[in-house]
Amino acid sequence: MANSLGFSEKVLKIAAGIPKGKVLTYKQVATLAGNPKACRAVGNVLNGNYDKKVFCHRVVRSDGNIGGYNRGISEKSRRLTEEGVLIVDNKIK
Repeated sequence: MANSLGFSEKVLKIAAGIPKGKVLTYKQVATLAGNPKACRAVGNVLNGNYDKKVFCHRVVRSDGNIGGYNRGISEKSRRLTEEGVLIVDNKIK
């Protein structure tokens, strides 16, 4: 039952569902998880994730900056570029 999931589980489920070549912002993920003001919490949840089926690299900042990544920003940029996301100066275009 989806409503019985905690915030962290919701965040991971949402990130796992982001299609290749697409991104969501931390705020969008927080909103979809039920708490629009929990952008930092989304980042904290994703920072602790190492499950390859959860696409943390597809979550970016609202200002277009690619944001952080627990495997390094260069790896996040590489993965997004490989998936067809245009990045210039660490910003999504």
